[in-house]
Amino acid sequence: MNKILPLFVFIFSFHLASSQEDTVVKESDSLYKEDQFYIGVTYNLLGNKPNGVSQSGFSSGFHLGFIKDMPINIRRNVAIGLGLGVSANSFNQNMLIDKADGQFVYSVLDENEISYSKNKFTTYVIEAPLEFRWRTSTASEYKFWRIYTGIKFGYVVANSSKYKGEPQKIKHSNIDEFNAFQYGLTISVGYNTWNLHLYYGLNPVFNSDAKINDERLQMNAIKIGLMLYLL
Repeated sequence: MNKILPLFVFIFSFHLASSQEDTVVKESDSLYKEDQFYIGVTYNLLGNKPNGVSQSGFSSGFHLGFIKDMPINIRRNVAIGLGLGVSANSFNQNMLIDKADGQFVYSVLDENEISYSKNKFTTYVIEAPLEFRWRTSTASEYKFWRIYTGIKFGYVVANSSKYKGEPQKIKHSNIDEFNAFQYGLTISVGYNTWNLHLYYGLNPVFNSDAKINDERLQMNAIKIGLMLYLL
């Protein structure tokens, strides 16, 4: 998190400078744009799970960042958005990540044989969303319908796995078998501040070295939730 906090300061300072400029523009003419903070909460799923792997409990994602709006038509209701942000994503499931002989080992926990209260992995990501944006806004209308689609690139700056149960607690961090570079398709649809949001990962969460029962882990991230856009 020490790496992420300075990024918050940079995003906030950049937004303040940009909003001061935009205020002057909106007062003088209609050359407005929708520079926005985004704040999101998602329910995280895993696609392409291997046999025996399942999810339980609530797997959450928290997303925060800023998007620069670049209108591409005269009415300025169509734009390209380019942003920078951070996210924390947890996945509760029954795949244990442990270490043996200096190598990470992946196995499925049998709940009939082993009792445990927590088993999850978490990633901390720097995000760069690129959006094609359509909305019904005008220079004086701040409540409007929107459809934003695009692709989101991510770089995993930290990760961890935690197991709490029998016979002992297991915790690992900075596991090098996570894919550092991740990307996926996104869509946000809604009115005013509240918007439904979907992210579908196009590449696996783990790299080719991560295997379970000699089968490569091809699981991808799917995130469904709410995205708030704040001026």
